[in-house]
Amino acid sequence: MSDEITVHPLPWPPAPIRTERLVLREPGTRDRAAFIELLASPEVHTYLGGPRPRDELEREMSPVPERWPGSFVVELDGSMIGQILLRRATGNRRPAAAGKADLGYLFLPRAWGFGYAAEACAAALGWFADALPGEPVVLATQTANDRSMRLAAKLGFTEVERFEAWGAEQWLGMWSPVTPSA
Repeated sequence: MSDEITVHPLPWPPAPIRTERLVLREPGTRDRAAFIELLASPEVHTYLGGPRPRDELEREMSPVPERWPGSFVVELDGSMIGQILLRRATGNRRPAAAGKADLGYLFLPRAWGFGYAAEACAAALGWFADALPGEPVVLATQTANDRSMRLAAKLGFTEVERFEAWGAEQWLGMWSPVTPSA
């Protein structure tokens, strides 16, 4: 993650973010097995270059995985079902995305189809808009990833551009928080 910078100057970690069904919180030791499942899942990584080998993850993952500013665990009924990432990235980015926060998300297949990703991403975007008013957020996904394209639209991301990368057409969208009119 050497090419990433965090979403500063936000204090980290924030208090847990609660929605109707979910909690977004900082990762902890109890999440290690779910992170391994998430990163080793062929379904989750269909559009992300493929899964990582489970035995490699077991050996290399620290007891407290992914603990850095901008990484939220998504919890349902006390168990991790996914991860939300909000970070500023440099390198390997489109000019339209330079310097902007980038939204990423991964959910376990058993959590697909229930609206959890939309609920969690909307909560993370709301937190971000409160913390950094007026700052836009970008999201990139493969155009072939129908679920991700629908989620981007549902969250209010609008297309900025399409481009080829990693052997596939990519979509870059931008979200801007709604600011009250004076």
